[in-house]
Amino acid sequence: MNIFRRVLGKVWQDPNAAEVVKISEGQLYLVRPGNIRSSRECIYNEAMATIRRVPSIEHNFQLVITRVYEDGDQELLEDEDETDEERVFLISEELEFRSGETDGEPTFIWRDLDGDVDELYEFVAAGTNEPTRAFFETCMYRAMYERKHKASADSSQDADLDQFIWRPPAKKPASQITPKKKSTKAQAVSDNLSSAMTNLSVAQSSPTRSPPRSPPKSQAPFSSASLPTICAQEGEVYCYDYETAEFALSYEGIIIAKIVERTKGAFDYWLMVTTPEGELLAHPVSSDMNPKWSMRTLSLTWNHVLDNGTVSSWVIRFYEKESYEAFQQAFTISVWESLHKVPWGKIKADEQAYVMSSNNEDVEMRDVENEEEDEEEIASELDAEESSEDEEEEEEEDLPPPLAKGERNSQLTVGYKGDRSYVVRGNNIGVFSHSGDNQVKYHATISKIATTKGKEFKPKEVMLHDQDTKMLLMNPVDPYSIYNMDIERGKIVEEWKVHDDITVDHIAPDNKFAQTTREQTVVGASHNALFRVDPRVSGNKMVDSQYKQYATKAKFSGVATTEGGKLAVASEKGDIRLYDSIGKNAKTALPPLGDPILGIDVTANGRWIVATTKTYLLLIDTLIGEGRYAGSLGFDRSFPATAKPVPRRLQLRAEHVAYMNHDINFSTARFNMGAGQEENAIVTSTGQFVVAWDFAKVKKGQLDKYEIKKYEDMVVQDNFKFGDDKEIIVALQNNVLAINKKNLKRPTRTSLAPSTSFRSRSNIVNAPY
Repeated sequence: MNIFRRVLGKVWQDPNAAEVVKISEGQLYLVRPGNIRSSRECIYNEAMATIRRVPSIEHNFQLVITRVYEDGDQELLEDEDETDEERVFLISEELEFRSGETDGEPTFIWRDLDGDVDELYEFVAAGTNEPTRAFFETCMYRAMYERKHKASADSSQDADLDQFIWRPPAKKPASQITPKKKSTKAQAVSDNLSSAMTNLSVAQSSPTRSPPRSPPKSQAPFSSASLPTICAQEGEVYCYDYETAEFALSYEGIIIAKIVERTKGAFDYWLMVTTPEGELLAHPVSSDMNPKWSMRTLSLTWNHVLDNGTVSSWVIRFYEKESYEAFQQAFTISVWESLHKVPWGKIKADEQAYVMSSNNEDVEMRDVENEEEDEEEIASELDAEESSEDEEEEEEEDLPPPLAKGERNSQLTVGYKGDRSYVVRGNNIGVFSHSGDNQVKYHATISKIATTKGKEFKPKEVMLHDQDTKMLLMNPVDPYSIYNMDIERGKIVEEWKVHDDITVDHIAPDNKFAQTTREQTVVGASHNALFRVDPRVSGNKMVDSQYKQYATKAKFSGVATTEGGKLAVASEKGDIRLYDSIGKNAKTALPPLGDPILGIDVTANGRWIVATTKTYLLLIDTLIGEGRYAGSLGFDRSFPATAKPVPRRLQLRAEHVAYMNHDINFSTARFNMGAGQEENAIVTSTGQFVVAWDFAKVKKGQLDKYEIKKYEDMVVQDNFKFGDDKEIIVALQNNVLAINKKNLKRPTRTSLAPSTSFRSRSNIVNAPY
C-alpha cells in the first residue's frame, strides 16, 4: 500500500478536494443470496464510484455510487419529480468492504446495512486496471482508519490498515466451547447466526464492554415453577441499550424462554425467561407487545411497558429452528386465545393456517414488477439531526394559528376538488386552504354545528360529498340520521333519517372517487348490516332493495370502496369481508387474527387492502393465486379454502418504539389517492409521529422500511392531498400543517427522541417486570 503514498499525499491532504478517488465506469448490483427469484439485481447499469469527504465532519468519508446517463437520458428525466441518481454509504468497518472478481472483472463488495442481514452491494468495475483497483481499495481502508481513530491516516503503516481487510468469520472450534454456557449444538448454531444478528444491532461480548448484569433473584411477580407450561425452549436474551443503540446480552448463559398460563382456563398467558438463579423477566402475552419474528435470526423481538411508562425492547434468540418454530406457534396461539377468550381448537384448520401465516417473514409478493428500489441514502446521524432541526425551524414559522381555545382537533378530512382540508374541533370545523409549497393556510371556521332544529352537537364522523360542496356529519346522540351540511353556507340544511330502528355507525362513498362527482348515494353500515342511503327517496332514506342484515354479531368497524364500488368491510373482531355489491353475501370472509380493526382502506382497483389495528397495519393482497378462479380478486370470487391470502403485518421495529417511549396507537392508515394514479405510499400516525411506508418496497417484502417525522404535539390524523403522492396534510391536536413526504426521515436515535431522553440500560434491565 505504501506504493500509493506519494499519490495519496496530493489528494488526501488537500481539504478543498471533496473527491479523493473516482472509478468512472461500472455497474451497481444488489445481491440477495437467500432470494432465489432475484438473487442479483442490477441497480445502475451505468455508474461511477467515488470516495468523497463528508462536508463539515472531519475524518469521515462516503462511498458514493452515482448513476451515469447516456446522452439524452438526463433530459427525459428532467420532468420527473424524483429520481434515484446516487446512493451514499458512510465508510466504516461495518460495511465489511472487500474486493473480488466476477466473470474476470474486478469488483468491490460491501454490506447493505439497511437491508436484510445477507444482502450485499456489488460494484463491478469493468475495464478498471489493477493499479486503479488497488488504489481505490487503499483509499477505502484509509477512510475506515480515520473514522475509527479520528486522526489522519498519513502516518499509518500497511499493518495499521490490514485490520480493515475483511475476512470471513471463522467458526469456533468445538474444543473451545464452554459447556457451562451453552451446549455444543447451541454454540454451533450461535456461530452460524452471529453475523445475522447484526441486523438486530446485537452487541457481542467484548473486553471493552461492561459484563452483563446478573439476573435479579426471584423478583418476578410470581414463580413459574408451579404453573402449567405451554412451551419452553433454550436461547439467549438481549435488552436494547439506548446509549449504544444495540441489543446487549442480558444474561451470560443459556436461558429458558417459557409461555405459562397463570390462571387455568382464563387465557391469561405470560412470557417468562428463567435462569438457574431464578426468573429474569415476566411479561403478559398480548398483541400490544408488538411482537416481531425473524426466521433468519431465529429470534423474537418485542416491547414491554414498565409501570413508570418507560418502554423497553427485548430479543430472545433461539438456538435451533425447531425451538424457534415451536415457540412461535405457542406464542401465536396464546395471543389469539387471550384476545378471543376461546380455545384455539374451536376454529377450522384453514383459519388456523391463515392466522399462523401472518407471522411469515418478509416475502416478495405475487406479480410485483422488478422495479429499481429507491433506497434512502445512508447518512451520518449528525447530518440527519442537523437536517431535522432545520426543518423544524422552518415548519414553526409557517404553522397556521390554532382554531380555538379549549377543544382539541379530533378529525381530519382532505378535500377532493377545492384544495381544502377540514378539521373537526368540538362543535366547530376549521377550513384550511392548500397554498402550495407544502403549506396550509387558515381560511375560515364553521362555528357551532347544529341540527336543523338548532341543537348543537360534536360530529363523530364526517365525509365530504357532492364535489366537496356538502359535508355529511354523524351525530353521536342521533345514530339513526345523517346530517347534510352546505359547506358554502356553513350550515346543516337537511337531516336524512335513514331508518327508525337501524343505526348508521359508519358511512363511505358509493365508490372510491364518488366524492369528485355528483353521485348522491352513500354506503352505510350498522353494527351488523350494510345498506345504501339515497337522499332523493321519500321518507326514510335507506334503499330497501340494497340492504343486508347479518344474523351474527358482525361488529362492523369500517367500510371502504373501490373505484368500481366493491366493498371491503372490517370488524371489531378483526375479520374482513369482501363484497362485490350491497345486498349480497360476502364473496370472501377472512378470519380474524384477533385484534380489533380500527379502520380500513383499499386501492382503487381493489387489489390491496390495508387494515389498521392498534399496534400494526395488516396488508392483504386480494388476488386469487391458484384454483379455478386464479387471477380474479376476492371481491368477485371466493378464495380456495387451502389458498387464502397471506396477511402481512406492517410494524414499527421494537427498538424504534423504545425510543418513542409510548404505546403504539395507529390512526387509520390510508393509501395515497388520485384518479388514474397508482398507489405508492401508505401513511398513518401514532403519538407525535407521522409514519409512511413506501408501498413499492412493501410489495417486495420490505415490511419495515418506513420513514418518520416527529412533531412537538400529538398527531390526530393525517392523509395525502388528493391526487398528490408526496404532500401529506397533518392535523395535530392544536394545529394543521402540510409536509412533503421527502421530509420524512428513516428512524434514528436522534430523529425519534431528544438526547435528554436517552435512558441508561440499567434502568430497564433492573426493572424487567
